[in-house]
Amino acid sequence: MNLNAIDRYAKSLIKEAGHKIRVSFFNTIDIDSKSDANDLVTNIDKEVERFFIERVKEDFPDHKIVSEEGFGDRISSLDGTVWFLDPIDGTMNFIHQKRNFAISLGIYVDGVGMLGYIYDVMADDLYHAAKNEGAYFNDERLPQLEVTPLEEAVIGINASWVAPNAKVDNDKIIQLVTRCRGTRSYGSAAIELAYVSSGRIDAYISMRLAPWDIAGGIVIAQEVGALATNLQGEAPHLLGTDSFIVTRPNLHNEILTNYIRLK
Repeated sequence: MNLNAIDRYAKSLIKEAGHKIRVSFFNTIDIDSKSDANDLVTNIDKEVERFFIERVKEDFPDHKIVSEEGFGDRISSLDGTVWFLDPIDGTMNFIHQKRNFAISLGIYVDGVGMLGYIYDVMADDLYHAAKNEGAYFNDERLPQLEVTPLEEAVIGINASWVAPNAKVDNDKIIQLVTRCRGTRSYGSAAIELAYVSSGRIDAYISMRLAPWDIAGGIVIAQEVGALATNLQGEAPHLLGTDSFIVTRPNLHNEILTNYIRLK
């Protein structure tokens, strides 16, 4: 397998898809909900997903593609080459803000992340990485993440986890957000992974994400020394939804040990 050729191919698809998304703002966007009223999907999510699937299936018929809107393959193992795609990660932002959303893509071979991409569509910024070859922000190589004390860290976390909830001990989360320097919530797991990888924030925590939310970002994050696991400290589960944390390396154990209590 020529990963350099696949890398060039994936980047060209991403940029073409990004253009399609930007052009869509000049047309009518149809909005539907999925699991609940706030779980939104648009005709553009679906059209972009179909665009990727049609092209990948035509040019790499032996590759599988797992995608958010359900037009791709259903897999029970990570054998072979699998593309994990979210055509618009941050659909609510896409609808309401027309920014702060991304195309997220990870390409895995036999369960190993080989290529990862996060494309901030409106900023025209591409975060990308190949295994053991470093991570990049556009054409600029990203440095290895340095140590940052928790007291100086900015953490990406949804404010809903500070309130009483069914998934995590919110008192511990209150302690965490009180001790760290600040918190942010961007409404896109891909954007938050890109920001951890580029040092804009220092950790990101979520209680429930799908493989297409994180597969590409994990490849990028690992190339700069970030640690990415579920909230039990295990490798993220890429065959279904899972909890997730990605941090600068010195913060991972401290946050999991002292501030995360799953119910």
